[in-house]
Amino acid sequence: MTLTSFGPANLIKRSAETHPLTWRLRDDGKPVWLDEYQAKNGYAAARKAFADMAQDDIVQTVKDAGLKGRGGAGFPTGVKWGLMPKDESINIRYLLCNADEMEPNTWKDRMLMEQLPHLLIEGMLISARALKTYRGYIFLRGEYTTAAKHLNRAVAEAKAAGLLGKNILGSGFDFELFVHTGAGRYICGEETALINSLEGRRANPRSKPPFPAAVGVWGKPTCVNNVETLCNVPAIIADGVDWYKSLAREGSEDMGTKLMGFSGKVKNPGLWELPFGVTARELFEDYAGGMRDGYTLKAWQPGGAGTGFLLPEHLDAQMYAGGIGKVGTRMGTGLAMAVDNTVNMVSLLRNMEQFFARESCGFCTPCRDGLPWSVKLLMALENGEGREGDIETLLGLVGFLGPGKTFCAHAPGAVEPLGSAIKYFRPEFEAGIAPTRAGELTQVVSPTMVGA
Repeated sequence: MTLTSFGPANLIKRSAETHPLTWRLRDDGKPVWLDEYQAKNGYAAARKAFADMAQDDIVQTVKDAGLKGRGGAGFPTGVKWGLMPKDESINIRYLLCNADEMEPNTWKDRMLMEQLPHLLIEGMLISARALKTYRGYIFLRGEYTTAAKHLNRAVAEAKAAGLLGKNILGSGFDFELFVHTGAGRYICGEETALINSLEGRRANPRSKPPFPAAVGVWGKPTCVNNVETLCNVPAIIADGVDWYKSLAREGSEDMGTKLMGFSGKVKNPGLWELPFGVTARELFEDYAGGMRDGYTLKAWQPGGAGTGFLLPEHLDAQMYAGGIGKVGTRMGTGLAMAVDNTVNMVSLLRNMEQFFARESCGFCTPCRDGLPWSVKLLMALENGEGREGDIETLLGLVGFLGPGKTFCAHAPGAVEPLGSAIKYFRPEFEAGIAPTRAGELTQVVSPTMVGA
């Protein structure tokens, strides 16, 4: 699989009218540098924003377009921008790009940064203008070395062309942009943990409120947006609200397009820019090509390891937040994973929960102690050494670590796939209870016991 796998040629013909994120991509997968990017109408949106639009008008345009965060949470971008203080006396503000893409099965931001680095820079430049931020940081996953190299070159090109730095486009507006590589922690995907890490502190989430818009990097107002989110901004400014809304399929409550993909034992694993509202079946069958010969689809996750499992009969769900919500889980990052018929769900969940347990910051007790407990129970079931009550204990932990029970959203995301796997594949978990231990009970944790 390559990052430029955009599906069969007869299915997709990328154009600026239908594929605002990817139409500039080269067929050979090489980066689009400044000269080529500008030849493909690059920075035209930035010039329009600087010359023809007031800063508040940029915010309102993004808000009216219905752009939502593409990192997984789906918070309305214009609303988030509107939280930044209006007080003109606050002259130090920051814009942070969350490029710490550590969600398993997700690589969409990597493609954008490696192949279209100037699209991200233009998106940040327009956003900085709207938010009155004088400095920006791209907080990049440390393992993305190629992306770091390409982003640093693109930043240097933009600065040399007067598109970053002092008095940008003769407007009197200054904006400096820096690429900052992280140390490789999943928890940095949480915006306040990212801020702590950028400041040189331990990557623990902060208590909210205050929110970063009021107290962020070094105590100053800060806006944090995802890579793909920021890359949508130039097209919205260039082509308008009505056009952007028209891209989504009928029935979708989310606007625009989304980078979606499928991994696993499918015939054509890859990444595609598709309109919100496309069905998961289209994504799976028409673009990913269905399962490889000799395999059948057992289950699938719609958007990363932190989303719940679904069954083949759920493939007719529309790929947008509300559409996936109707079948019981979340859209997440929009990059799906197919689970084939050879996979044991207990082993798969043990592997996932080990990852989430390791990546916990350890700040709050439910997450710090609950996730390793789930791993211990899953390992016993995987080895056929489980006891009666183990499954109930796991379900109790799902409730104990659910939304509102922990300091941040790490643990709720970690246990969502566990709860759905038990719901749909309980016999596989029951098979791990040793016959000789069937009469032995473990202490069962239930939502009632923990005050859920």
